[in-house]
Amino acid sequence: MLLFGRKLFWLCVAAIGFAAGVTLASHLVNEPTPLLQLTFAILLGFIGALLALFLQKLAIGLAGFLAGGRLAVGLVATFMAQYASYYWLTFIIGGLIGAILLLMLFDWALIFISSLIGAHLITSAITLPPTGAVLLFTALLLLGVLIQTASMRRTRLPA
Repeated sequence: MLLFGRKLFWLCVAAIGFAAGVTLASHLVNEPTPLLQLTFAILLGFIGALLALFLQKLAIGLAGFLAGGRLAVGLVATFMAQYASYYWLTFIIGGLIGAILLLMLFDWALIFISSLIGAHLITSAITLPPTGAVLLFTALLLLGVLIQTASMRRTRLPA
């Protein structure tokens, strides 16, 4: 997602659906089993990939909604200790903003959101002190945006 989110749009949508499925399972079921979380994740990832292949505009909106919601919850969790009571409101507002951005500025928004989500997924899997996590997140975000932007410019240049 970090480096190829724009080129592999369907895979990006599937990965966002997978990540959202893991998160949503724990909010829909009290203490879900790993199998239930995996089932939610695979189901949402599969639905996302199918939508991306067959119903691209709907998939763009859904991907923007899920990515924006997940990112908003991640950001609110970083800055607020008791974010759980606002989880759904945060997810819905972030999701609506993400969907609108992705539909209006598809290529640029997809580059930015896939880089954000990719950087977030990588940094959340690594235990670092807060300063190190912020530095790694920023470096990964910039790397993802730069590589995907360079890739986009190469495909638009005439041969």
